[in-house]
Amino acid sequence: MARRNGNPGTARAGKAVRPTGTAAKHAPRKKSTGELKNEVIAFKRRRILEEAAHLFFHNGYEGTTLDSIAQQLQVTKPYLYSYFGNKSEILFEVCQTGIRHSLAALDEALALQVKPDVRLKAAVEKVARIVIDRREYVAVYQREEKNLKPEEARVIKNLRKAFDRRVGTLLAEGIESGEFAVDDISVTATTIGGIISWLPNWYLPNGRLSASEVITYTVKLVERMVATGKPRRPAQRR
Repeated sequence: MARRNGNPGTARAGKAVRPTGTAAKHAPRKKSTGELKNEVIAFKRRRILEEAAHLFFHNGYEGTTLDSIAQQLQVTKPYLYSYFGNKSEILFEVCQTGIRHSLAALDEALALQVKPDVRLKAAVEKVARIVIDRREYVAVYQREEKNLKPEEARVIKNLRKAFDRRVGTLLAEGIESGEFAVDDISVTATTIGGIISWLPNWYLPNGRLSASEVITYTVKLVERMVATGKPRRPAQRR
């Protein structure tokens, strides 16, 4: 007759131990087959877009074929058709990547529970970082907008307008609190967006200024645009 283990916390052989209490709360949830499949699909679509954006950036939309994208990925053309209907659909996805990521970064900054000037600085920093990191996507949109279908171009323009409106709302808050001095909110918001979105056209990864230096310069430029001209109060000592 087998002896029982004297430790009551030891599981019997052949039975899994279920986490209890705090361990159960922090145990990672097992992903379903459907979730894992969706993650794989998203990853493969993202890789296709990365290579397509790179080729569009260097060779232009007209100078890039599905065959060249497939060759770059070391896959077949039918593989691409498994995730995108045609080259035009790939271009649309590439073109809207920059503004969608920029909007997400802007919303993240606007959600901060801080003063408008601090939120504006955070917004410019975050969005400029996105635009630099996704510079090929942004530049492709600026160069190849003419190759988008009218309805696709409208989608992206509406996203850009939404970006400008949110910046305008932030500027209005700063004016109300006395932190900003702006004559025309709409023009200033559009100009701020334009300054940031133009970064891919002159920033060079191996250039004189690093990405961080470019972002810092851009922040200072925007801050000067909205400054009241009054000296800031020094922080009160506690």
